[in-house]
Amino acid sequence: MAILAAMLILFASSRVRYDLVALMGLMTVTLMGAVSPGDAFSGFGHPAVITVAAVLVISRGLLNSGLVDALVAMVSRVGDNLLVQIAVLTSLVAVCSAFINNVGALALFMPVALKIASRSGNPASALLMPLAFGSLLGGLTTLIGTPPNIIIANFRAEAGSEAFRMFEFTPVGILIALAGLAFVILIGWRLVPMRKGTRSVEDLYDIGEYLTELRVTEDSSVVGKTLRSIDDGDRDISVVAIVRGDRRLPAPSRRRILREDDVLIVRADTDNLKHLTDDLGMEMGEDSKLAEDAVQSEDLVLMEVVISPGSRAEERTATDLNLRRRYGVNLLGVSRQGSSLRGRLGNIRLKAGDVLLLQGGEDPMADILPEMGFLPLAERGLKLGTPRRLIVSGGVFIVALVAAALGLMAAQVALVTAALVMVLIGLISPREIYESIDWSIIVLLGAMIPVSGALESTGGAQLIADGLLRLSANAQPWMTVTIVLVGTMFLSDLVNNAAATVLVAPIALRVASGIGASPDPLLMAVAIGASCAFLTPIGHQSNTLVMGPGGYHFGDYWRMGLPLEVIIVLVGVPALLWIWPLGL
Repeated sequence: MAILAAMLILFASSRVRYDLVALMGLMTVTLMGAVSPGDAFSGFGHPAVITVAAVLVISRGLLNSGLVDALVAMVSRVGDNLLVQIAVLTSLVAVCSAFINNVGALALFMPVALKIASRSGNPASALLMPLAFGSLLGGLTTLIGTPPNIIIANFRAEAGSEAFRMFEFTPVGILIALAGLAFVILIGWRLVPMRKGTRSVEDLYDIGEYLTELRVTEDSSVVGKTLRSIDDGDRDISVVAIVRGDRRLPAPSRRRILREDDVLIVRADTDNLKHLTDDLGMEMGEDSKLAEDAVQSEDLVLMEVVISPGSRAEERTATDLNLRRRYGVNLLGVSRQGSSLRGRLGNIRLKAGDVLLLQGGEDPMADILPEMGFLPLAERGLKLGTPRRLIVSGGVFIVALVAAALGLMAAQVALVTAALVMVLIGLISPREIYESIDWSIIVLLGAMIPVSGALESTGGAQLIADGLLRLSANAQPWMTVTIVLVGTMFLSDLVNNAAATVLVAPIALRVASGIGASPDPLLMAVAIGASCAFLTPIGHQSNTLVMGPGGYHFGDYWRMGLPLEVIIVLVGVPALLWIWPLGL
């Protein structure tokens, strides 16, 4: 229990990555003997882990085929009415989230939402939080919609019953999703502070404020020296372009020799500008438009990206990442919660949800996004794919769903087979298989499953279950379901939803055994509660991703999230007991 308490504190603090916290917990319970060495890594072969990985790969195949992009293209033609925009975007992301990874669905629709907000003049904050919440609600409706459903299905199988099938989550899930979407679309968005957030490159960053022209004079000490000579290693100076006569040299090499009358387009703060002018003898330029044109040349692109949870950039500085040397990409600005951060950008410790303004070539930019865990905010050129690819990818996916729903194949077997077929027919490249899998979630699940087993084997689950039974001893049975649902909701607002599911599921099974009831409604309550993290930006990756672009603060989420969770409890508990009776 002490180890579990320590893990929960670390999960909630976000000071250590959640996958590392899970591994630390696993090693600790293994060393203390609660988990045998032979079983320590058994979680990585668990059906839930395999199913989650297969769903992520299939999601990439559907994206590559253009199936989802076709929907996104339709959304981009929505008019300027804010209510219509929210209704269409939130509903479509919910539908997509039922069948593909909800973070992936959100990442597709978020750039479209920002473009629509910019075009219509509506605040981005009115669109993005409903979009994130819609992605969570949609995941409630199918087995593969969210990892908690997959985990709960396997807990049921381990308890001696048949695992929940593909659409057994749908009756309750769709009732909750419809009630939640109705609230979000009609009322919820009005409770969110109206902030513009980071709507576009032009709105977020005034390039002239970040970039300055400096001319290399005849008396400058850098004439004949390389570009490296202007930075002694302790300064935050980035030369994003050199203008030499009629030529523009974007993203110049640090080995480039400087000549008299070269104009350097420099990103630097006031202290470093003073060093360049006073110590190195360079002159300030006056035409800020020249700087802007040089940065946005045909050879380079400006792109806004958001740092996703688990990104390699999280909790590191720009200096640590060394984007320029490793990728040929310049960091021009950082925004957090809708406000641009000034000063020495190289010293800013980056966080999930921060928005970065990057400059670089198209190829380096394409490489850096998946490798660093950045999601683009500028709308991509949508590749709609060919009708054949759309039909084939959709057909493969539907066959897998039907096979799993009818029990012809175990869900993990059907989905891994579908993923393999997509690779063999060329929808997914071998490289994309590994890029599409969120390895932090895989490590989290693989480590937490044995920890959950330790909670069960040491009597911890029974101890907590006994406390819940005493609490609800004289209450109606529906109160027990409500306590499990609300308790899981609260936990998932603080820790990763997969971790919350793995920890609470064995307790729910013990409670069901203690009252002599069917475990099904309690397991379903855990699945719903774990997927309904609406009070904080740390409860789910979707909430974190919209924080920066929407300009939200930590305390903004509960304004819409709290009444939404109340609605989910009011709708969910009767629906659970109607469709999955306790059987007392």
